[in-house]
Amino acid sequence: VQLQASGGGLAQAGDSLRLSCVASGRPFGDYAWFRQAPGKEREFVAANTWRGGNTKYADSVKGRFTIWRDNRNNTMYLRMNSLNPEDTAVYYCAAANQVSYNNYHLLSVWRYWGQGTQVTVSS
Repeated sequence: VQLQASGGGLAQAGDSLRLSCVASGRPFGDYAWFRQAPGKEREFVAANTWRGGNTKYADSVKGRFTIWRDNRNNTMYLRMNSLNPEDTAVYYCAAANQVSYNNYHLLSVWRYWGQGTQVTVSS
């Protein structure tokens, strides 16, 4: 599976952005978004696992971000509302056939990664 992320850019606080990640090759089962801010480790943002039965969000984005997929075009999305400067990071999409129910937040369980798309939010 090859993943191609897009949709990042410049935004002001309070704006919304939608990230996309197109998957080519074999279909993927579970998927997620992570992000990495300058000088920080890559962190979990959102995941949809167990073939849609388990959707999780980091506390910092809960209520503002939404993850979903469109099977018609093998694409995953991340809708980001009410952006704030703390959301500034490179956002990465990730996929796997299936991850464990409680391990979705670990980088090591995701087999396929996109190249990242930069999101910059100004105050």
